[in-house]
Amino acid sequence: MRLFPIVTAILVVGVLFLLVFQRDELVTFSGAETETVQEEVFDAVVDRDENAPLAPVSVVAIRSSASTIDGAVVLRGRTEASRQVIMRAETSGQVISDPLRAGARVQKGDLLCRLDPGTRAIALAEAQAGLREAVTRLPESQARVAEARARLNEAEINDNAAERLSQGGFASDSRVAQATASVEAARAGVQSAVSGVESARSGIQSAEARVAAAENNLEQLEVRAPFGGLLETDSAEIGTLMQPGALCATIIQLDPIKLVGFVPETMVDRVNLGALAGARLASGREVVGRVTFLSRSADPTTRTFRVDVEVPNADFSISDGQTAEIGVQSAGNTAHLLPQSALTLNDAGDLGVRLVVDNIATFAPVIALRDTTEGFWVGGLAPSVDVIVVGQEFVTDGVPVTVTYREETTQ
Repeated sequence: MRLFPIVTAILVVGVLFLLVFQRDELVTFSGAETETVQEEVFDAVVDRDENAPLAPVSVVAIRSSASTIDGAVVLRGRTEASRQVIMRAETSGQVISDPLRAGARVQKGDLLCRLDPGTRAIALAEAQAGLREAVTRLPESQARVAEARARLNEAEINDNAAERLSQGGFASDSRVAQATASVEAARAGVQSAVSGVESARSGIQSAEARVAAAENNLEQLEVRAPFGGLLETDSAEIGTLMQPGALCATIIQLDPIKLVGFVPETMVDRVNLGALAGARLASGREVVGRVTFLSRSADPTTRTFRVDVEVPNADFSISDGQTAEIGVQSAGNTAHLLPQSALTLNDAGDLGVRLVVDNIATFAPVIALRDTTEGFWVGGLAPSVDVIVVGQEFVTDGVPVTVTYREETTQ
């Protein structure tokens, strides 16, 4: 029989029993009050830290002096054709004109697509014949009106004569009644003749409308350029069967061309219509123009305002859709050139920098003016400030700092 393992098991069970069920008695027996001592030490440390002065935090700062920068509002945008239209057929028919190829220059009124007239010329001739016939009916109707009025005049004379003879006893009542009836019949004849004239005039107007419709159908057979520009697509190929709304060609106007940018709401007041603007294209080319449009309605998603700059492009060397960096001239500003890493946010989410004022860290809000390769131009600061550039994220307002100054930025 193995005695040692049994004794070992009994000892382990006994120790576990004392630790779990007799812990307080065991602590009292040992004379150790570990938790109480730890709590007292912790409280002492906390009380000491709360009453002790804050230790200065080491930071790196630069002495920055404000400079006057030009007032250009820099935007990122693109080029855009001043006009673009998709020419479509207004009627059906087969294309009978040779196509123009994409890239071809067209002038206002140039033919783009011609459709087969079919029987439209015959319809026009028929409408013109109907108009001539309607015109000839009008004099006949007017002659009937004159004849009816003459009969009415004669009937009124006879009626007056019969009435006088009846008063002298020389005409019977039946004769008077017959004369009166003749007058009424003559009046009805006049009204009928006048209605005939109006009907003839209506017939002329209807015939003229049919002629105009037939002429319009013939005019719709030709699709012409509404302005001068370049063909962005081939025009419809000869033999193509066109339906109303079918594509004939796409025309864009590149002279002048527009530079389109979007200005943030913080800078929209600095952009004015007619202001001089320059741009650098992705190819490196620089162009100059003027602001021709400033939107008064912000984009609901980006909260930016559209700005259009018109630039001459007589040789069509600037294409639609090129990337451009646009600078719009405005009044100059006093600003500081700071490293972008120096910018930070306070608890309210305001953009700003941490300054050193009498060896105390202080937050100062700034206005972002321009982003450059050398740094960020910001406004809203005093002419000369000490800006923390390393350690600004580890201090708050009122924290004492030990400052190491870096060489002042070149502005």
